[in-house]
Amino acid sequence: MEFDLNKETDTCCSSTTERKSHHSEATKKNLVTRLNRVEGQIRGIKGLIEKDTYCDDVITQIAAAQSALNGVAKMLLETHMKECVVDRIQEGDLEVLDEVLVTIQRLMKK
Repeated sequence: MEFDLNKETDTCCSSTTERKSHHSEATKKNLVTRLNRVEGQIRGIKGLIEKDTYCDDVITQIAAAQSALNGVAKMLLETHMKECVVDRIQEGDLEVLDEVLVTIQRLMKK
């Protein structure tokens, strides 16, 4: 796997004891924007329930919110795989593969 070293990348998840992600400002802004949208959808769903909105309409909105949240998870997983996982494998840390498999299993349960 080869990466363009000239592009702005997200430095992520070293195998040191303190686990942190270090995303670019653009990536953070994109994630926060998406999460703000999901937050608004959740508040809207709450309002629909309070107004006794027809169940099918509420369920449709719940599905849309779940889809939006899955989009955030996919974005994070992609960055994690391309940056964090690759870096840790290059450092000789193969335990990261088990960690990723558990993460993917968690996401697929939804």
